[in-house]
Amino acid sequence: MPSLADLLALAHALGAPAADAAILGEGNISARHDAASFHVKGSGCALGTMTADDFVHVRFAELLPLLDDPAADLARVGAAYAAAKVDPAQPRRPSVETVLHAALLNYPTVAVVAHTHPTAVNSLTCSPRWRELLAGRLFPDEAVVLGRDSVFVDYEDPGVVLARAIRSGVDAYRARHGELPKAIYMQNHGFIALAATHTEAGNITAMAVKAARIRLGALAAGGLNLLPAAVIDHLVARPDEQFRARSLTSR
Repeated sequence: MPSLADLLALAHALGAPAADAAILGEGNISARHDAASFHVKGSGCALGTMTADDFVHVRFAELLPLLDDPAADLARVGAAYAAAKVDPAQPRRPSVETVLHAALLNYPTVAVVAHTHPTAVNSLTCSPRWRELLAGRLFPDEAVVLGRDSVFVDYEDPGVVLARAIRSGVDAYRARHGELPKAIYMQNHGFIALAATHTEAGNITAMAVKAARIRLGALAAGGLNLLPAAVIDHLVARPDEQFRARSLTSR
């Protein structure tokens, strides 16, 4: 499992000004601690300057039932978040999107979740053509790092409602492709990376930002020339590309 030091390194990388992925208290990240619990960014903390004490250790057991509870209003969610804290004396509140992290970390092979608001990505998610502009893959490394496709989620209120919508999108992707996605785009909101390591989460986010910038440039130069589906399938199945991807994310 990723260590708290690993998670803190990811926070600082994503919150660095050069990354242009989050400012102020934007974004939230998490990592599985064990089968029963995970660490998540505390509400209101800045990724770039937070410390290890700003992470909140929470249990899945109090959080996952919210996803299927029709009576899960803000009061009930707040009570569940408080009850989920492993250390009740921890002064930090868990991120408002903690239930989203619980839902995603509950999938097999997902050990790290990184949610950010990159400027380049949101330049596209805030467009009326956002799905069209972010669909597909433009260049080989985008396919290798972000996977063969992405999940797209219409705007929903952050919290339980958004978590449910994202879970539905991930389940549909899994049924369609037989694997979990790595990249989730949320309309008028931001990006989520699903990863096995903190290094992979950072790589996925960085590649999503690069892909968004290339899309913006290609659109200014005349339009998007997407890779054919057969080429994408070939790229993600190539043993040498799979080896390279593992080498990039093994730390």
